[in-house]
Amino acid sequence: MNLSLIDPFVLAQDCPEVITGRLRSGHSTSIRFSHRGDLLASGRHDGVVVIFDIETNGVARKLRGHTRQVQSLSWSTNDRYLLSAGQDWKCVLWDLKDGSRVRTVRFESAIFIAELHPKNHMLFVAALFEDQPVLVDISAEAPTKYTLPSAPRRTQVERENATEKQAAQDAKQDAKSTTTVTVFTPSGEHIITGTNKGWLNIINTTSCQVQYSTRVTNNIIVFVRLTPSGRDVVINSSDRIVRTLHLPDLSNPRLDFDTLRLEVEHKFQDLVQKLSWNHVSFSPTGEYVTASTWMNHHIYVWERGQGSLVKILEGTKEELSVVEWHPYRPFVAAVGVDSGRVWLWSILQPQRWSALAPDFAEVEENVEYFEREDEFDIQPLEEIHKRRLDQEDEEVDVLTIEPVKAMAEYETSEFRMPVLLDIEASDSEDEVVAVGAGQFRRRSPGAGREWMNDDEVPVSGDEARRAATNGTTAVQNGTKRRRAG
Repeated sequence: MNLSLIDPFVLAQDCPEVITGRLRSGHSTSIRFSHRGDLLASGRHDGVVVIFDIETNGVARKLRGHTRQVQSLSWSTNDRYLLSAGQDWKCVLWDLKDGSRVRTVRFESAIFIAELHPKNHMLFVAALFEDQPVLVDISAEAPTKYTLPSAPRRTQVERENATEKQAAQDAKQDAKSTTTVTVFTPSGEHIITGTNKGWLNIINTTSCQVQYSTRVTNNIIVFVRLTPSGRDVVINSSDRIVRTLHLPDLSNPRLDFDTLRLEVEHKFQDLVQKLSWNHVSFSPTGEYVTASTWMNHHIYVWERGQGSLVKILEGTKEELSVVEWHPYRPFVAAVGVDSGRVWLWSILQPQRWSALAPDFAEVEENVEYFEREDEFDIQPLEEIHKRRLDQEDEEVDVLTIEPVKAMAEYETSEFRMPVLLDIEASDSEDEVVAVGAGQFRRRSPGAGREWMNDDEVPVSGDEARRAATNGTTAVQNGTKRRRAG
């Protein structure tokens, strides 16, 4: 939409207001915006990853590689690569240039979340169910996994002041600690993890050692999200409280972790209904915190300046799970638990057509018009022709796109995902099948998943090379398999 047609007061708003649309392709379970904000990745219940184009709300690509629900999604900084983690215990790195699988990494337990390194798409960190988190290097064909600690790092003062009994209890509790969420800092030099005992750990990516730990709650830390600057963090825990903390510059070599003390900035909660929070997210500037509620169809938006509730987004009649904020627009997307739709909240932008004719002004009601004395006078043809020629000499630039300030850091890459025009079953309601004139039925659960039983299933590059080297045929999910005859 032309910016001149938009009311400048509308452009100044930074918080969404009403539902403006919805996306649908299968049953979505997780979503994630690309860094530029032009694409939205959606992981489905059947293991398919769908890429939506935000401008058209259409399906741009479908990626098939998981056999079960997609748990989390993570984009590379240049938006060319996408990492998906599924409940089939494997992570897949996709190359969106051609939709191929670059690497497939399998684990021995379920995956909570997996995040790509911000500067190296061949490196990611994953939190595993009832197991220690791992830092995975997939630059080689065979992935290298580095185990990360879950036990907190206690300060020298705490160790000296603790009694023998207390020290034994702490050691027993630390042995039971497992990591539930992991995330890289924007520089990639540190990993921030949350544990089932309420500890927030800061781990050095190079040494894989805990440099600082602080206990923010006695309950499970469910989710952690950083602002783009990496200086603020929001934490969702099972005690029904959303916390925000301000972080120092962790990449500063002068930072002393032994003297570092992190204090909770705000605690957001519903004191009346005692609601639990499914998912939390920051606005692009970190000014607002958004959370979806358990067994409720509202999205709460808090303002961090005063720590107050500023808006409750309504409009759906189902519980919402994952909620994500657009990287640079007042635009929120959330996943419906029951229907699997992706609901979109934004700002209604009434068009200001008077901008096209500066001599006219929009009025709220009819007013009496007074004609100027020379308004309809007949002008000489020569003067009219000269005036038109002068207007034609003015060059109008309709090709230059002014970059958005928030997108400047992501415009270093020239990669743009190619547009596909032959996407199979790219309609928005692809689980509904027409069986006759005006008659519809729901698609059977196994329909559309024939690719899982084909004799020749596309494999990732590393799997193909490994199979060629060993001279064997793999029988795992996503590799070659034979039909049961």
